Amino acid sequence: MARVDINVDLPDGEKPSTAVIGSGFSGLSAAAYLAKAGCSVDVYEKNDGIGGRARKLVSDGYTFDMGPSWYWMPEVFENFFNDFGCKASDFYELVQLDPGFTIVFGKQDVLNIPADYQALEALFESIEPGSAKQLGLFLEEAAYKYHTGMKKLVHKPGLSLMEFADWDLVRGIFKLQVFTSFSKHVRRFFKDERLITLMEFPVLFLGAMPEETPALYSLMNYAGLKLGTWYPKGGFGKVIEGMQKVCDAQGVVFHTGSAVTSLNVVNGRINNVSTSSGNTNYNGVIASADYHHVEEKLLQQSFRNYDENYWDKRVMAPSSLIFYLGITRKLERLEHHTLFFDADLKLHAEEIYKDAKWPTKPLFYVCCPSKSDVTVAPEGHENLFILMPLAPGIEDNDALREKYFELIMERLEDYTGVGIRAALAYKKSYCVKDFKADYNSFKGNAYGLANTLMQTAHLKPSIRNKKVKNLFYAGQLTVPGPGVPPSIISGKVSAQLLIKYLNQR
Repeated sequence: MARVDINVDLPDGEKPSTAVIGSGFSGLSAAAYLAKAGCSVDVYEKNDGIGGRARKLVSDGYTFDMGPSWYWMPEVFENFFNDFGCKASDFYELVQLDPGFTIVFGKQDVLNIPADYQALEALFESIEPGSAKQLGLFLEEAAYKYHTGMKKLVHKPGLSLMEFADWDLVRGIFKLQVFTSFSKHVRRFFKDERLITLMEFPVLFLGAMPEETPALYSLMNYAGLKLGTWYPKGGFGKVIEGMQKVCDAQGVVFHTGSAVTSLNVVNGRINNVSTSSGNTNYNGVIASADYHHVEEKLLQQSFRNYDENYWDKRVMAPSSLIFYLGITRKLERLEHHTLFFDADLKLHAEEIYKDAKWPTKPLFYVCCPSKSDVTVAPEGHENLFILMPLAPGIEDNDALREKYFELIMERLEDYTGVGIRAALAYKKSYCVKDFKADYNSFKGNAYGLANTLMQTAHLKPSIRNKKVKNLFYAGQLTVPGPGVPPSIISGKVSAQLLIKYLNQR
C-alpha cells in the first residue's frame, strides 16, 4: 500500500486524528494503515494486553496462545509486513508442520496429513482407489476459488453489488460455486467418509453445517492441503508482537485497560470517544471490537445500522470450550495439531447449529505446540490447548466445564496411553462467559458469523455505518469474514474507507 496523503482542513502541521477500538488482528492492521497514510492513531483496548483473541497466557513456565493456533494463508501475513517495508521473518521464525495435522477416527484409525503433496496423494489412494486423481481435480477447482477470492473478492468492502460487476467474476461465477452446497461438492469427488470428514472439518470448526456452506469455501482446503500448515515459533503472540512493532514504528499510540464507553455523534459524525479517562475528539473511528457490542452499547439507537431483531436472526459460528493444560511429561502419540473425529460428526454439528445444546459426544481438537517449540513449556513437559466447538449463547458454568473435561480426558488418555490428569501442572478453562466478559462477544461466539450463503460478501453486516459518516467497522463480524487472514484484510479495507472519507471531506 503506497502512502496515501490526507487532505483534511486542519491547522498547519496537524494530522487528522483517528481512533481504533480493539487491538486484535483487524485493529492492529487498521491502525498501521491509518498511521502510514498520515493520521494520528489512538488504539483503545479494554484488556490489559494487546492482541484481542490472540492474547498470550503465560503461567508456571508455559506460554499458551489463548485463541488462534492455525497459521494458514502465509502470504496474507507476508503482504501485511511487506506493505511496511519489512518481512514476517523480521519478527518471528515460521516453520512448516509435517504432518500438517492429524485426524483421529479411532485408536488405531489415524490419518497423518503430510506436507508433501505426492505423499498426500498416496495417502488418499491408500484409502480410496482413484481418489488421488479426484484430489487433484478438487484442488484444481479450489485453487481457482482461492486465487480469485484473494485477488478479486476479499478486498472488496461489500457496500454494493456493483463491486462484483467484474467480467472475470461474472464469467467465473459458476466456477466459484457460490450457490452449491459444500457437502454436495465434496461428495462429488470422494466416497470414503474419512476423506469427506477431512475435507469438511474446516467449515465445521470455523463456519456452519457443510450442507449450508457454499462450495466456494473449498478454497480453505487449498490453503490447508496445498499451501501448507505453518507455525510461528513462540506462538501467535509473536505475530501480534510483530504487528504491534509495525504500529509503533508508524507512531500509533496504545491505551490498554481503556474500555470505550460511548461514541458521541454530532451532525452525523462521531465528534468524540468516551473512556474512563475522559472524552477525546477524533476525525474518524474504526470499531474493530465486537460489532454488536459497539452498536448496542456505544451508539445511541438512532445511529445503529441494525436492531436487536437483525442480530437474533444471524447464524453465528461456534463458541468454544477451551482448556489450557500444562503436563509434566511428554505425550508421544500427539502431533502439533490433532483433530479427534472419533464421534458422530453430523450429530455434533446439529447440536451446534440446529438444536443448540452441550454435545452428546463431542468432537474436539488438541494443539500441542511444545512438539514444535521448546520455548512454550518447561523441558520434558507438554503444552496443550484443547478446544471443543460449542453452540453460542448456551448455558456455561463450572460444573458443565468439568463434566466435559472428564469426557475429553477419558478419550485423550485412552488414545495416548498416558494418565494426563495425574500429570497436570497447570489447568485453566475458557468458555462462553469468558468470551463475553473479555471481548464483549455476541452470544459468546468464538469465530464470528457462520459462512452461509446469506452471510457472504455484501450480505454481512456493513463495514460502514450508514448513519454516521466517519465510523467504520472491522473484524470477524463484517467483510471478508472469520479467521485471522480475513481479519488482517478487514482492517486494511476499513482503513482505506476511512482514508477515502477523510480525503473527501
